[in-house]
Amino acid sequence: MKQSTLSRKVRDMEIRLGIKLFERTTRGAEVTENGKPFIEQARRIVTDVENLQTTARNVSYGLQGRLAVGYCSSLMSGNLKLAFTEYLTKFSEVQFDGIEGSPEKIIHRLQSQTMDIAVAPIGLSEPGLTSKQLWSERLFVALLEDSAVLEKERIYWQDLRREVFVVSSNGLGPILGNLISARLTEQGFRPAVIYQDTTQESVFSMIAAKRFISIATEASQGVPWQDLHFREIYDANGPTRLEFALYWRDDNQNPALKRFVKLIEERYPG
Repeated sequence: MKQSTLSRKVRDMEIRLGIKLFERTTRGAEVTENGKPFIEQARRIVTDVENLQTTARNVSYGLQGRLAVGYCSSLMSGNLKLAFTEYLTKFSEVQFDGIEGSPEKIIHRLQSQTMDIAVAPIGLSEPGLTSKQLWSERLFVALLEDSAVLEKERIYWQDLRREVFVVSSNGLGPILGNLISARLTEQGFRPAVIYQDTTQESVFSMIAAKRFISIATEASQGVPWQDLHFREIYDANGPTRLEFALYWRDDNQNPALKRFVKLIEERYPG
């Protein structure tokens, strides 16, 4: 498509929508604040269409089934990675689509039925959703090797009171940010929490600037991070843990979903 044709179609779309999607300058076009959610949703639609095409091809090749699984925890190591790996090994004929996002996005996609099932922290209550409690993961603080906090035998939340935290605005980031605020907010004092629109892995890289620290689950430690030390965070009851659960719509009849739930129930009974 010619550039002039594309520009005209975009302008026509902006007129129909009644919003400005792009700010045009001599340097090119930049997405406006109003345009960002539109572009994000458009990308999801394109991905869904491409997945539908793949599903259609798989059926013609004799492969059957599709499962869209949402998650917000790290896949570097831990229970979630093992569960995904086991399912992919046992049901290789199923198209498995992993979708990472914040708990709010995951709930929205479950309710809109563009996602079959999700693994997220406990406490997400929505009409029509079934949940099953799964595992818990210990929480760690990520510090540089020259941090004075590392000298403590045990690190408690109050030891981190004066630190500046950086967390991702995606995935588990909002949950961790809320947890930091809940543990450290006192009368007249709120902890410093900075949200970055990036991945947890990029957050770890920012710590090297020696201005921030961060919080991570044990699943985030599947690979070594140079100059970073991960230490458990304690509260009055022992190591702080984050509980996870499985969520799905109770009216979802997808056979691939039923097999995934059965596998999880066998791996994590109770």
